[in-house]
Amino acid sequence: MFVRYFVEIEMPFEHLEAALLDHPESWIPGLARKAGEDGEQLLVEVGFEPSGRRVEREVEISFGGPMRFPSQTVLPMSWKPTTGGRLLPALEADLEMAPLTPTRSHLSVSARYRPPLGGIGRALDRALLHRVAESTMKDFLDRVATELEQLPSLAG
Repeated sequence: MFVRYFVEIEMPFEHLEAALLDHPESWIPGLARKAGEDGEQLLVEVGFEPSGRRVEREVEISFGGPMRFPSQTVLPMSWKPTTGGRLLPALEADLEMAPLTPTRSHLSVSARYRPPLGGIGRALDRALLHRVAESTMKDFLDRVATELEQLPSLAG
């Protein structure tokens, strides 16, 4: 399955790129975990709660090396559950940044995952889980944008 979301940030591209690539492993995983917790809460609110208990999960988040293209920079990342067994999918994503104007930038996430549990998982994904994944990616990218925009030394 594929999920994409984007935001515009009032920040020159050079500042956005420098901030996003400056040790992302030190601050992005916390934002991703919070977005994941909110996604789990959304599942509970719509009634997807196994045996009346919350699904607790730990996620390992890692980053690949940035790839620079003439029109954008891409930072590959992956989210892999370390708990939850076969119930939780791994996710491969790209954080993409590109200039829009001299003072404004485009930040997006393109994510790919395979629903777990074969045909049952695909049916659940079509019925509900894909929308939860979209909501989680939106929440995550909004958190990244807010964090970046609050950096006074780098904002436009």
